[in-house]
Amino acid sequence: MTAKTKTDADRLADANDIIRKMLAAERELKRENKDLYDRLDAAEESRRQHYDIAAYDPTPPTWISGKGGKIGSRGCPITVWSDPHAGEVVKPKGTNGANKFNKTVLEKRFTRLFDTTVDLCYNHMGRAKTEYPGIIVCLGGDMVGGDNHEELARTNDMAPLVAVNKMSDLLCAGLEHMASKFGKVYVPAVVGNHGRNVKKPPFKDITDFNYDYALYCNLIRHFEKTRQNKWIHIDAPESADVHFQSYGTRYMLTHGDNLGVKGGDGIIGAIGPIMRGSIKLGTQTHKLGLDFDHLILCHWHQLLWLPGVTVNNTLKGFDEFSALRLRAPPTTPSQALWFEHPEWGTTARWEIYLEGKIKAAASARREWVSWVKSSTTSD
Repeated sequence: MTAKTKTDADRLADANDIIRKMLAAERELKRENKDLYDRLDAAEESRRQHYDIAAYDPTPPTWISGKGGKIGSRGCPITVWSDPHAGEVVKPKGTNGANKFNKTVLEKRFTRLFDTTVDLCYNHMGRAKTEYPGIIVCLGGDMVGGDNHEELARTNDMAPLVAVNKMSDLLCAGLEHMASKFGKVYVPAVVGNHGRNVKKPPFKDITDFNYDYALYCNLIRHFEKTRQNKWIHIDAPESADVHFQSYGTRYMLTHGDNLGVKGGDGIIGAIGPIMRGSIKLGTQTHKLGLDFDHLILCHWHQLLWLPGVTVNNTLKGFDEFSALRLRAPPTTPSQALWFEHPEWGTTARWEIYLEGKIKAAASARREWVSWVKSSTTSD
């Protein structure tokens, strides 16, 4: 049986039907686009009403891209401020004397962090008279300790909202100090897992339930009202990650609790899950067109310089959970600082110590070097 031959009228009708379907699909896409823009506008309006800040500009300032960088320069300093857990109290009796932390120590350590950052950049990197394009200060989350655990709510010395105000004052002062020394400050900022105001860490609307984000909005509002946002650029998106570049190196900043991996072992500790997580993140971000060369993490409360990954330490320092639950070795409270060079990439790395190291016996501290004498004797 032969197929019926279509007439010109049939073919015209088919073409018109295809056009109608395409136009209908186009109208549907336009409706979906409008809905998305309406939702974004509503979210931005909600952000403006709740936090009294202007529309968010997600574009990093041009100076951090490295255009016009001098080959003979030291590059751009990059530092990470994270995990102060403001409000939390650590008592020496719970850490075998290794650490003490409260709101007074919090302020002392931040002051030392600000001063030491400037000192290292200008007095310990060669020539005293140097020029930097600015400084990148990453705020890596867990800025507020929160009270989502029963023992934290019982022992904290600041309620979360009080801690937000305290941290707002400290960070405003610190970032203004950085601007006075470096000229320009770029501040990518992500939330941590401790600052949440719900029991379990959320995945939907992650910033809406986090005191860290309220803190960052305080910073944005302050620098807008004081007209310092020309020099201090806060990049705090409503997501868990921030992407930026420095001299062509593509960075990704995220707190580190959402790597998609778990576990570790007694030999290499957190290094295994961190490196597995970085590979998973690399695969995901590649599919999204957000490739990175260098991943910045916090959360793990230890400083690690790994291939393509920097893990920041905690400003709070060694605590009872680390001592008793993890049986982890104590670490001196510190924060990371390094330099991104236009020709050589990542160069000098510094650990900014915020307290003196755990001290050895007084007799051992008197000698600049000592060794154990051999007990063997010749025949």
